[in-house]
Amino acid sequence: MSGIASKLQRNRTRAEGLGSNSQAVPYLDQDYEALKRQCLESGTLFEDDKFGATVSSLGYDELGPDSYKLEGVEWKRPTELTPSPQFIVEGATRTDICQGSLGDCWLLAAIASLTLNKEVLNRVVPHGQNFDHSYAGIFHFQIWQFGEWVDVVIDDRLPVRNGKLLFVHSAEGSEFWSALLEKAYAKVNGCYEALSGGSPTEGFEDFTGGIAERYKLSSPQPNLYRVIQKGLDRGALLGCSINATGDEAPESVTSKQLVKEHAYSITGAEEVKCSGEIIRLIRVRNPWGRIEWTGPWSDRSSEWQLISLEDSERLRHKAEDGEFWMAFSDFLEQFSVVEVCHLTPDTLTDSRCKKWDLNAFDGNWRRGSTAGGCRKFPKTFWMNPQFVIRLEEEDGDGEAGCSFLVGLMQKNRQRRFRTGQDMHTIGFTIYEVPEQFVGQRNVHLERTFFRRHAQKARSETFIDLREVVTRFCMPPGEYLIVPSTYEPYKDGDFFVRVFSEKHADLQELDDPIEFKVEEEEEISEDEVDGTFKTLFGKLSGDDSEISAFELKNILNKVVSKRPDIKADGFGLETCRNMINLLDKDGNGKLGLVEFKTLWTKIEKYLKIYRQRDEDDSGTMSSTEMRAAVEEAGFSLNNPLHQLLVARFSDTDLTIDFDNFVSCLIRLESMFQIFQTLDTDGSGKVEFNMFQWLYLTLL
Repeated sequence: MSGIASKLQRNRTRAEGLGSNSQAVPYLDQDYEALKRQCLESGTLFEDDKFGATVSSLGYDELGPDSYKLEGVEWKRPTELTPSPQFIVEGATRTDICQGSLGDCWLLAAIASLTLNKEVLNRVVPHGQNFDHSYAGIFHFQIWQFGEWVDVVIDDRLPVRNGKLLFVHSAEGSEFWSALLEKAYAKVNGCYEALSGGSPTEGFEDFTGGIAERYKLSSPQPNLYRVIQKGLDRGALLGCSINATGDEAPESVTSKQLVKEHAYSITGAEEVKCSGEIIRLIRVRNPWGRIEWTGPWSDRSSEWQLISLEDSERLRHKAEDGEFWMAFSDFLEQFSVVEVCHLTPDTLTDSRCKKWDLNAFDGNWRRGSTAGGCRKFPKTFWMNPQFVIRLEEEDGDGEAGCSFLVGLMQKNRQRRFRTGQDMHTIGFTIYEVPEQFVGQRNVHLERTFFRRHAQKARSETFIDLREVVTRFCMPPGEYLIVPSTYEPYKDGDFFVRVFSEKHADLQELDDPIEFKVEEEEEISEDEVDGTFKTLFGKLSGDDSEISAFELKNILNKVVSKRPDIKADGFGLETCRNMINLLDKDGNGKLGLVEFKTLWTKIEKYLKIYRQRDEDDSGTMSSTEMRAAVEEAGFSLNNPLHQLLVARFSDTDLTIDFDNFVSCLIRLESMFQIFQTLDTDGSGKVEFNMFQWLYLTLL
């Protein structure tokens, strides 16, 4: 229950702006200013107990406790490595980032592109950090994580071998901002090893809060060069890479000195006039800071002699700094993939920039309730969370339709790598909302809808990456987005975003929370038939009332004689809940009329249970349970269905009869209590501490 309370409190603080780029959330509740002040007052250097100088911070497998790769590795502060350490020397530049022995060139490419947008860089790397008189061994960085900005505190103990940094380092040996940023990023991902292998899009997004597209160059879009130019003009972060083929080893070098399976940054795109012809050039950077393209338009190629002196001096490089130009036509032949990270509206402060419209939602998949799998599993697909986007205005500028990007990101999976868990295979499907459902939001579309309607579009693929992003252009209208894992029954949390050219409205579709049971008719003792009165007399004993203990024995005797239903036995708590629901005089027991009302209710529940047990197993699956709860008169939203499965199902996600009855009795009691206290029908009630404890303990 404390977890639920924490989630509710988190939602409140997010609504108040916590987690925005101007109000980052202290990661792991570590307050940078308070911790630094404590260190300065005590005269000690900060030691981070949440991400210590230990093997567990390095990794779990290749960088685990028994790995030979960690021989001779120590943790040292910059003050122990150089007499005059600096945080940043003459501004952060692309040459500050050199790769170490960790396979995170994808991250380095993202950091390198970050240096090209000073406004974004200054958010990620806050000003005022240094090694001067206020030095306390503590630094902090701001990183975007699944919809919110977090402020990550680290100490400056870095892994070294033979006095040199083991991982990211600056070409300027006394500069440490990039190494410390890498450590902060390792902290939010669990360890350094979790950064080994990835996509620049992950780094791009976590440093900007933006959304990234991926273009395959084997069949490039006709307007790709323009997309790259516009992206650079708008401060987007861009990366590219070359796929290895056959038996080629990762990071093998081609005859033209390009590295395969290696993350490069795109840093420029210019057109020049050469011998009367317009040539499209593109500038690329190798984060290693060395090994450059040696083909046409490379640093020392003869092509530079064929253009104007002004263009040559403006563009040409001669240093072995990892950055080089090449013709765009050669780029398309040599490289395999381009990734473009579009920035969020709040990041683009330049009024000249055209901004995206952004909508976003958190969600989750839970086994048995909202983890329905893809549309190849029609029995459960409809149970997935559902979102509807309303597109009203076409792009304009001669473009027909409404352009938008949908991004589905699974949350916190990298932190589970050390326990052997991989990324889920995820994707999404889009349906056009039929006219009868247009404008409706309090409805979760059921199985029959998806049986009768074909998909309109879908994500490019279902894949085991952190995020899938696909661009669409559709006529104005309403469209249903259904995010899912490929297979059903996969627990996970996700974050869905829609970036649109024009304003769009994204909302979650979900059933309203309602109690739709008709009020039961009150009956008198005279209306109870004689047979039932005789039965009651035998069951109730001398006091002519049935206690929770007696009710427990009665119900268990009845269900034990029923071969068509399975039950572990009614518990005392369930029986007390039944009595609390129907006990009119408050003596904790049921009289004849009250017991008759309960018996009628249980017979109704038994009928629903048998009808919904489609495979005659004697139990209900969690999917059948959802429909049965609705038939019993309860309309619930996705979070409540998740709670019911977690509370009342067995480990195999089945619900037996006693748990089914317990669930419905509990629901009815809670609805009745709320409706009784909601005297003005506002949908809100207030409790003092005593009332809250009394009702929850009841």
